Amino acid sequence: MPIRPLRVSILSLPESGTMAAFGLHEVLGDTGTNEAALSRGMQPTLVASRSGTYRTGTGLQVTPDGGLGDADVVIVCDIHLGRDETPEGRWQSEIEWVRRHVEHGALVCSTCSGSVLLAEAGLLDGAEAASHWTMADLFRDRYPSVKFRPERILCDSGRNGQLITTGGASSWQDLALYLIGRFCGAEEAARVARLFLLGDRGHGQLPFASMARPRQHSDAVIAKIQAWLVDHYATPNPVSAMVARSGLAERSFKRRFSAATGYSPVEYVQALRIEEAKQMLETEDKAIEEIAAAVGYEDPTFFRRLFKRRAGVTPAQYRQRTRIRGLR
Repeated sequence: MPIRPLRVSILSLPESGTMAAFGLHEVLGDTGTNEAALSRGMQPTLVASRSGTYRTGTGLQVTPDGGLGDADVVIVCDIHLGRDETPEGRWQSEIEWVRRHVEHGALVCSTCSGSVLLAEAGLLDGAEAASHWTMADLFRDRYPSVKFRPERILCDSGRNGQLITTGGASSWQDLALYLIGRFCGAEEAARVARLFLLGDRGHGQLPFASMARPRQHSDAVIAKIQAWLVDHYATPNPVSAMVARSGLAERSFKRRFSAATGYSPVEYVQALRIEEAKQMLETEDKAIEEIAAAVGYEDPTFFRRLFKRRAGVTPAQYRQRTRIRGLR
């Protein structure tokens, strides 16, 4: 008896884009079609809580294949919210549908910022989770019990492998290969990877991330220090200089700075310096030692270690990657 295809429901929301949903539908739908292979196939279905065609936030029209029925695998696609929009009160029927599948033992996954829906459902509490790096502020403020992993492309988010989250807009490709390998075998995953030219992003998404936008606040003293740092991030002993300019006691300054920005003073300076270093690596031919000195680090070895910790790759690797992407 042939094994029935795996039922995969790809959830698309009005707040979702179409790249992941359509890409997953096409790639997963190709599994099991190779006559030489005896692998299990997949039956992807684009689902939504509403019927009929609707327009996404990107302006494209989507016509779901069906409603929120039963599935072996559920995939929540990326979610795009405006600056002043919050997840609060959204997706109630979709959240109940996802929870029901978790309770019944289905595999539940998310691509990119789709993990926000899983976090809103309370499914990621106490677990590690990947998402797009721009979601760091939202996870920090709204889901503090979730261990946000911005460097991850694919993350086991608990329940013995029943929850899988991914990070980055193109991470749906990694999820597709993971699912094919898990359910259809490594040979089929390799065939699909060759067919669709799905590549490796072993360094994660940190090389593509920029400094998270500091939260809005009303602390005038801290705002003044932030404005000063824009042109003085390379100042020697910057935290001491910041404290002196603020007129506050060091302990009070550090407490107020962290409360206002979400960063400790030293983390904030490091983030500014690494962002400037990225710009220089992308646009200039200076030696890495010169760039380190220009952003405030006399010790190039320390600079390289810090850069790799924050960007996921060495300065040399970052320069090479950006030039390959055509930025030079």
